[in-house]
Amino acid sequence: MVSKTLRSDPPDAETASHRLMIRAGLIHQVAAGVYTYLPLALRSLRKIENIIREEMDAVGGQELMMPALQPQELWDQTGRREAFGDNMFSLEDRRGRPMVLAPTHEEVITNVVKANVQSYRDLPQILYQIQTKFRDEPRPRAGLIRVREFDMKDAYSFNADEASLDESYQAMAQAYRNIFRRCGLPVMMAEADSGAIGGKDSHEFLLATESGEDTVITCASCSYTANAEKAESKFADVPAEPEEALEEVATPGMKTIAGLAEFLGVPESKTLKAVFYMSDGEPVFVTIRGDLDVNEVKLRNVLKSHDLRLAEDHEVQAAGLVAGSASAVGLEGIKRAADVSITKGNNFVVGANKPDVHFKGANYPRDFHADILADIALAQPGQLCARCGHTLEATKGIEVGHIFKLGTFFSEALGADFLDSEGQQHPIIMGCYGIGVGRLLAAAVEQNNDEHGIIFPMPVAPYQVHMVGLNLSNEEVVEAGDRLYRELEAAGIEVLYDDREDAAAGVKFNDADLMGLPVRLVVSPRNLKNGAVEIKGRTDTEAGSAPIDGVVEEIRKRLAASAE
Repeated sequence: MVSKTLRSDPPDAETASHRLMIRAGLIHQVAAGVYTYLPLALRSLRKIENIIREEMDAVGGQELMMPALQPQELWDQTGRREAFGDNMFSLEDRRGRPMVLAPTHEEVITNVVKANVQSYRDLPQILYQIQTKFRDEPRPRAGLIRVREFDMKDAYSFNADEASLDESYQAMAQAYRNIFRRCGLPVMMAEADSGAIGGKDSHEFLLATESGEDTVITCASCSYTANAEKAESKFADVPAEPEEALEEVATPGMKTIAGLAEFLGVPESKTLKAVFYMSDGEPVFVTIRGDLDVNEVKLRNVLKSHDLRLAEDHEVQAAGLVAGSASAVGLEGIKRAADVSITKGNNFVVGANKPDVHFKGANYPRDFHADILADIALAQPGQLCARCGHTLEATKGIEVGHIFKLGTFFSEALGADFLDSEGQQHPIIMGCYGIGVGRLLAAAVEQNNDEHGIIFPMPVAPYQVHMVGLNLSNEEVVEAGDRLYRELEAAGIEVLYDDREDAAAGVKFNDADLMGLPVRLVVSPRNLKNGAVEIKGRTDTEAGSAPIDGVVEEIRKRLAASAE
């Protein structure tokens, strides 16, 4: 093979999948976030792609291929060129026309359908492709988990009404479950944020792993599962008390909620926290109960903000706010947002809007107001499930798929309409469904490994069998190995044959464990004397043996068992 295994870990590898895929010779780094798929990885990717195609076709999907190079004007029409910002690769052709390398294909696919769909009789449609995408990630990391060039399956549904869209959505959700099950990968299907484009339904599919970038909030009692960006929770109400008068209290040097609560001898739930943001260049004052944290995704959505970030010190000062002692009491001339938690209690401790001074006995809405009152709190483990009241838990995961309802955002922006049965014109309703193919492979490795190397699930393993020949100066071993290799290939069993003459047995065994193929066969003089070969599953603790004439049947049994 063109790839070589490495004895030691690459110095810049941050995660198990990154480390093992380089060491096992699956990928080769070309630049930051840009990789070559070497033969082993490519074989696995093709298997994943074939499973995806079969399941997409089973729900009526039609495969096509769209260009990665696209005119920027398409993206200007939807406003997404500006929204993507520096994450989008831009260039000019020789005539000076602005072009982009597509990070996704909603604009192009909508134009395709606009040209080919006229009436309700042409709907519904599901179109998909498996193609390369480009995103100029500011911090590529973790091998194939976060890259700048990547392979993706993206599918799009086009429907005449919400009921039809829901049918397409549910069909795609089941297809995704089938895909991940057939790949041998247990996933969590979690409610997710729909983002700025909107849409009432959105779900992510995540593989559980401690190195995952996503946090999933789960309830073991009612099976509620949601990405932390979307998750809802209940938190204990602060016992109601008779409303007290607003009273100033000196709080010298108290800049944090924890310090303030300890200084005054009150729980953090009896305080209100002030957080300052800039939303599309405008300052926003956010109030939330002191024992909770702001969920910036929820906040961005309620503000309908394209660019949301924490305010810098000079912006806080320019707005006349006193960091560490600010509150919405008496605040005017600035947008005020608040979490619903401010209604779950009373007589709060809040800032008095002057240094080293706070108010006791602050009550909403008697003493302060909010322009926006909404759930903008981050759900966390230990809080209570909003559905059943059971304690919530958290799991780390890697997102490998995402489905969501787009609605009519793109069809309205690009004029993709259809005529209904009465001749009335309407925008086509869309859904979008993505799977990161390379990321799925990396996530499979991230989830399936041990101290020795990769443990490939059988359905996505580059080869099913890793055959090792020992003492290949021995004619009998060479003949037996070649014959067994041909028999396995003829039986449709995929075999990687390590017939290196200059590699020691220990090196070959270590490489077999590192590459992680499901079954290892060893052909050696000692085994051949007994008319057998050694056989060992990748996760078996001990090796066994099989008659050389019965190896094909034994492998078939193992393959059948793995498919159950």
